[in-house]
Amino acid sequence: MLLTKHGINMKYNFYGWETADAKPINNDYPGIENPIDLYNALSEIWSAETCAPRLRDKWTKENKTKGQCSITAFLTQDIFGGKVYGIPLEDGNFHCYNVIGNCCFDLTSEQFGEKAKELVYENNPEQFREVHFAKEEKKLRYELLKKRLSESLNK
Repeated sequence: MLLTKHGINMKYNFYGWETADAKPINNDYPGIENPIDLYNALSEIWSAETCAPRLRDKWTKENKTKGQCSITAFLTQDIFGGKVYGIPLEDGNFHCYNVIGNCCFDLTSEQFGEKAKELVYENNPEQFREVHFAKEEKKLRYELLKKRLSESLNK
């Protein structure tokens, strides 16, 4: 399935983009009508500053989703509801993604390149912001991403 934007056929590379049809549960982010809209908006504001500190040296404009998973997943949850789950990684961390009803998608899966195909989006533990945001730096990155999204939508 290709989406059309301004007469141009668009194909996305994040996991679940073809079925990411969730609708917002509030009007806090005007112009964000579905996860594709959110991905497009975030693509303009993800930065090294919003990247997890342990991954900043690997963040580039070509790999803008690197280190953005948890803050993106919880912001996505703010907008569309649902739950955040985490794929256990070899280093003991979790890669976060969203499930809303029967819709499962991962706005930051592209950071893994070809290895993204190895990610398993089933039977993973639910993730909670209280646990993730116990790390002050992560909470601050989430608040920065949220602020930048609001500012970019209100231009």
